[in-house]
Amino acid sequence: MIKRTDTALILTNVHETIRIQAWGRGIRVCTVPFGQIPEENWALDEVEPKNVKIELPSEQNRHAYIENDGLRCTILWNRLSFSKDGNILFEEMPSRSHLNLKCRDYAPILGTNDFEVKVRFTAYDGEKIHGMGQYLTANYDLKGCNLELAQRNAQISVPFFMSNRGYGFLWNNPAIGSVSFADNVTEWTARSTKKIDYWVCAADEPAQIMEKYTEVTGRATELPESLLGLWQCKLRYRTQEELLSVAREYHRRGIKLDVIVIDFFHWIYQGDWDFDPEYWPDPQAMVDELKSYGTRLMVSVWPTVDVRSKNFGALYNNGYLVSSDRGNHIMFDFGGQSYFFDATNPDGREFAADILKKNYGQYGIDMFWLDVAEPEYSFYDRDLHRYYIGPELQVGNFYPRNYTQTVYEGLKKNGTEDILTLVRCAWVGTPKYGALVWSGDIDCTFSQMKRQITNGLNMGIAGIPYWISDTGGFEGGNIHDPMFKELLVRWYQWAAFMPILRMHGDRGPHDIEPLDKGATKGGGFCHTGSPNEIWSYGEENYEIFVKYLKIREGMKEYIKASAKQTQESGIPMMRAMFLEFPNDATAWEVKDQYMFGSDYLVAPVTDYRARQRDVYLPEGKWEAMDGSGMIESKGEYVTANAPIDYMPVYRKVK
Repeated sequence: MIKRTDTALILTNVHETIRIQAWGRGIRVCTVPFGQIPEENWALDEVEPKNVKIELPSEQNRHAYIENDGLRCTILWNRLSFSKDGNILFEEMPSRSHLNLKCRDYAPILGTNDFEVKVRFTAYDGEKIHGMGQYLTANYDLKGCNLELAQRNAQISVPFFMSNRGYGFLWNNPAIGSVSFADNVTEWTARSTKKIDYWVCAADEPAQIMEKYTEVTGRATELPESLLGLWQCKLRYRTQEELLSVAREYHRRGIKLDVIVIDFFHWIYQGDWDFDPEYWPDPQAMVDELKSYGTRLMVSVWPTVDVRSKNFGALYNNGYLVSSDRGNHIMFDFGGQSYFFDATNPDGREFAADILKKNYGQYGIDMFWLDVAEPEYSFYDRDLHRYYIGPELQVGNFYPRNYTQTVYEGLKKNGTEDILTLVRCAWVGTPKYGALVWSGDIDCTFSQMKRQITNGLNMGIAGIPYWISDTGGFEGGNIHDPMFKELLVRWYQWAAFMPILRMHGDRGPHDIEPLDKGATKGGGFCHTGSPNEIWSYGEENYEIFVKYLKIREGMKEYIKASAKQTQESGIPMMRAMFLEFPNDATAWEVKDQYMFGSDYLVAPVTDYRARQRDVYLPEGKWEAMDGSGMIESKGEYVTANAPIDYMPVYRKVK
């Protein structure tokens, strides 16, 4: 039986209900095997459809269809086909009765109203798939990949992809699961859920797909101009005086520092969300001095709550901590046995935001670094963990979005306007909460740097436009190692053409004694890395760092304009080449360069001792940033010089 409303087709087949609904400038599909469809929208904001056309079966046409903004979904008996301008984009896989294999498969979880579900779609030769967030793989085109739909440190699951066949697909489900983009089938799996839910849009150009997608999921907030310069961070400034000495040295050298960051264990216990007065005795004086240099202070906040924390009792008794269906509720063991703050609880978010206002906001601190944001469990027993909004198996991927929302709504409530929160994980819609996402605790290697380029481009396509990585990587870099010094220079040159330029990393050698060898709490017992300031790597490298900081400062108006495009259209600042050159076949292939905004082609150097590299220039005129002249390209590779003090960058001449 098929029914229609003004914006939807509803198909009932035995017990299964399928609702195909015009949503924004796309189509949303929700299905359940029994009963009514739950109305949770997850990633989708309610946006009115534009141009809806619905046809029921007739003598002339056996199949019902719904069309919205050029995208048509046709019901082929019991499966769905998506097309545009008469061309098939993709279809649910035909059922094979003799195999008992269906396009939508529901495996009941006995004794509950929940199911493990699989949805199978046809696969196409030559299809290219980009997006899906960040996975530590060198694959840029994700065709052929099997991806876990789950959050981990340095793995960010954002289940939206764009196809070169002209469509975008959002798996609108925060459940733990997987997707396989195999050669013979595309298969989505949710281990426990109440419904199948996905959204599709189509357009002639990839940038239009980005616009439609971010219209229904939320776009990035403003990128404050005052934060577009250098951010200084390391693991970890241990005392107020240590941090101020770094800020004073930048000021003495005449280098404007936009942000300086205080990392973890500036507190006594995790979950205190407050300064340890032994090592940070006068936060107000610290903030005031930094402000006199034009520098804002950012503090690291973790969602971990030590059982010894002064806030543990209130958080526990009010039900604001993640619980376990059975066994031990302690889920993190680093510097103390800890629970996790449950950011999915709206009352808990307000409670935590009030603590941040009291303990940091009183000093004028309004920038936060949300580390461990996945959250990072010591053991990923996902079938045990339970959030306010449901079991982790069903809702776990939503957590980092709620975590960022905690800070954003608290700061908004307090009147803060230029909000930018550094966060280690994300899900669909996170950017509308003022999120700057970084890639997590990655290795300090040239091979990792190569992977990070593809990671950043796929994050942008997945709808996370403000993305950065730790400059030089996080783990394994020794400040005396010539290879690492060169890696840092190359990474820093690249970082100058990211949304934010930020120094961070755990630098070796780790031979600095603890502040208090006998301490068991607070910042006294926790280790620190070697220096990570731009003068820590020798005079030659220092001059290169200063050179690229000046280049970036000279581009501030351009960076602001590019960020404005992101706010208005959803197109990322770091753009895959095909976003700007959709009709260039090579632009869909090249994975080690990108467009920074619409004008600058950036080609990072990712090999040790490389002093030149090949760069693909799409058709048009290009001017090299090193002053070597203009190239009129027919769509070809050129060999660019890349001495240690220069990374190839070309400006598109209009």
